[in-house]
Amino acid sequence: MTDADTDTSATTLDVRGLKCPLPVLKARKAIGGIPVGGLLEVLATDPAAMLDFRHYARQSGHTLVSAEEGAEEGAVLRFVLRRES
Repeated sequence: MTDADTDTSATTLDVRGLKCPLPVLKARKAIGGIPVGGLLEVLATDPAAMLDFRHYARQSGHTLVSAEEGAEEGAVLRFVLRRES
């Protein structure tokens, strides 16, 4: 196994403060610049993003590796997507 096989670094996209549909639209554009198998971490504050990113992953064919929601109201949501194609 090489270092490239275990590389888990992600490109981070900060869309905090943006409302639907902008977080997903910006993520779609950003993931296009990531190599297949690469990771995109998205930081958002729009509560609708939790549902939006699940739908986006299903429709785009990319994998939603994780979706984390902060415990406090208005907390930052963190999504990690893996580019599949």
